[in-house]
Amino acid sequence: MVAHVVVIGAGVYGAAVAASVTRRGARATVVDAGAPGGGTSGATFSWTNSCGKQPRSYHDLNVSGMEAHRRLAADVPHSDWYHETGNLEWAATDDEHEVLREKVAGVLDYGYEARWLGRAEVLDLEPDLDPAALPDDGIAYFPREGWVEPTRLIGHLLSRAGAEVVRGDAVTGLDVTGGEVRAVRLASGRRIGADAVVDCAGPHAGRIAELAGLALPMRNTRGVLVYTSPVAVAAARVVHAPHVHVRPDGGGRLLLHTPDVDGAVRDDGVDGSTVDEVVAAGRALYPGLRDATVESVRVGERPVPDDGLPVLGRVAGLPNFHFAVSHSGATLCLHAGDLVAAEALGEDQADALGPYRFERFATVR
Repeated sequence: MVAHVVVIGAGVYGAAVAASVTRRGARATVVDAGAPGGGTSGATFSWTNSCGKQPRSYHDLNVSGMEAHRRLAADVPHSDWYHETGNLEWAATDDEHEVLREKVAGVLDYGYEARWLGRAEVLDLEPDLDPAALPDDGIAYFPREGWVEPTRLIGHLLSRAGAEVVRGDAVTGLDVTGGEVRAVRLASGRRIGADAVVDCAGPHAGRIAELAGLALPMRNTRGVLVYTSPVAVAAARVVHAPHVHVRPDGGGRLLLHTPDVDGAVRDDGVDGSTVDEVVAAGRALYPGLRDATVESVRVGERPVPDDGLPVLGRVAGLPNFHFAVSHSGATLCLHAGDLVAAEALGEDQADALGPYRFERFATVR
């Protein structure tokens, strides 16, 4: 019987796994080298979606993740971290529009909600957009998408879990004997006994796997997010414009991102001129941003397993060691975290987690 689960990582996945473990009647201890939400989860665009994700099984997993967010938000009075306000997207060139058209056709074929809007309809939704920045028509709208505030979500999940949270104490070793992980060792010298261990360490998941004698191939990427000062702009939705991505971030702030700025990360920070370009693109989209300043710039490291798909669930050769690692963690964490927690406690989740097993990497070596 699994009575105690040690969860490594206090981001959205770690918090979700811990909450599910305790809800199912076991005890959880969450350990993190820093503070809860202080890693990737605190520096993410956190767009909840299943827009154009392939293959179909992965699309369906993300749809289930979105549904899990809706259920939790509906079940928790005064929940304030989930915002299902929709996503708008349009293209700048004919070739890009054709890619967008194919994406919309694909998700519609899956039964996913999407529709095409014209400029006037978009301005009804987002009245502070500059009309000149919008095409006459051909603007895709995905009404069930949105965004989450990850640190608020993490706080709720950890509070609900009632788990012990060990902050600022990195995992330095795993005691493995008899084909199982028996304990987790921390930098402080503490040793925590475990019936099961879940690796939710995000971009550091590969290092934790090595401590268990496993090779998890990762191709992590960096993401740069620009946070504005509070501005009087009526922005409620996720917007994917050709030159900038925007969403609200609470307190009147907007969060700006574009893939171009991700390449501006240097050893000493982010290139300032590139940040200025992102802000200028935001102002071209929302003229009300003209008086905004940059309040902060955050660089997050996205955990991306080598084939781009999640790594979830138990390891065949080390059956009480489990993974919960993926890109799109903001979308997937509640649903996938619950599946992983169930499996850590002995429930068979082969049908749901089969496509995401760690062992798939061994077959391509």
